[in-house]
Amino acid sequence: METQEQTKQQEYATKLQNEATSQFDSQVQRITQQVSNFLAELPSNVNRFYQEYKLPVLSFVALVVGIVVLRVGLAVIGAINGIPLVKPIFELIGMGYTGWFVYRYLLNSSARKELAENIDSTKKEVLGN
Repeated sequence: METQEQTKQQEYATKLQNEATSQFDSQVQRITQQVSNFLAELPSNVNRFYQEYKLPVLSFVALVVGIVVLRVGLAVIGAINGIPLVKPIFELIGMGYTGWFVYRYLLNSSARKELAENIDSTKKEVLGN
């Protein structure tokens, strides 16, 4: 009698295990199908999002790139300034260029007019006006 009861229990356990396995398999198939559909639609969704929000996306990307470039530039300048004698040499070069610029463009009125014309022509080239 115990053998029959044990056999029934084993059959019932096997039945429950088969049902659980089939439920799990169906859930896995459903989830796999959902993931597959999501990945199949991803390029069109990304494209639709980009087309709808083109300006904000480009603005955000430009902002992030600008911040990264600024941080890298400041890190490079900081590293260069850490080298002995380089910082004073760059300061001398900057003072020399400033002196040359003042002498060349700001002392005479004719040179100031030439500078203003150069600035206006550059504005026209850049802005297209």
